[in-house]
Amino acid sequence: MGKKSAGKRIGIMGGTFDPVHIGHLFIAEQARETFELNLVLFIPTGYPPHKQTSGVTGQQRVHMLELAVQDNPFFQVSSMEVKRKGTTYSIDTLTELRAVYPEDELYFIIGGDTLLELETWRSFEKAAGMCRFIVYERPGYGWQDMRKEAQRLKNLYKAQIEFMDGPCLEVSSSIIRERLAQNKTIRYLVPDNVVKYIMKHKLYRGEL
Repeated sequence: MGKKSAGKRIGIMGGTFDPVHIGHLFIAEQARETFELNLVLFIPTGYPPHKQTSGVTGQQRVHMLELAVQDNPFFQVSSMEVKRKGTTYSIDTLTELRAVYPEDELYFIIGGDTLLELETWRSFEKAAGMCRFIVYERPGYGWQDMRKEAQRLKNLYKAQIEFMDGPCLEVSSSIIRERLAQNKTIRYLVPDNVVKYIMKHKLYRGEL
């Protein structure tokens, strides 16, 4: 992952990125600005325990991310989870990152839906001591309940959870795949170079 200086703030954006879209990129940039992150690492999942990916390969998802972030000097892509054999767990990724960045602060960027699942993560108590969590707060998402859950996790596990607000971008990878399967445009929902890659390789055809 290259050399680093002590005391940096490293953001972590995990997910299937199947495919990456403007929502992913905006949330990462908002987190970078709000929390003065020195770097945001996009780490596409290999074999996630909670959901299945499409027929697109892990390496293709990595390459689409690389295309999407190539113009942002603060964004990097790591293929550590794609290369890892077996089921992907966040605790394994955090352990690996902590070894690479022993003096730096790790910030795991998540959505409100993931906040509600944190306690189901393998070795969550250990994970909570290895990073801070940034939760993207979208309008109209039941945030009173979210904040109560965050406080409960803080009390039980000493988890460090902070909220970040921003516009509600109603775009998802599943919407992108559906539009492609229906031969509808995805321009302006996905970076142009990623759109070209998808079209060139005929990805997500018939994927509903």
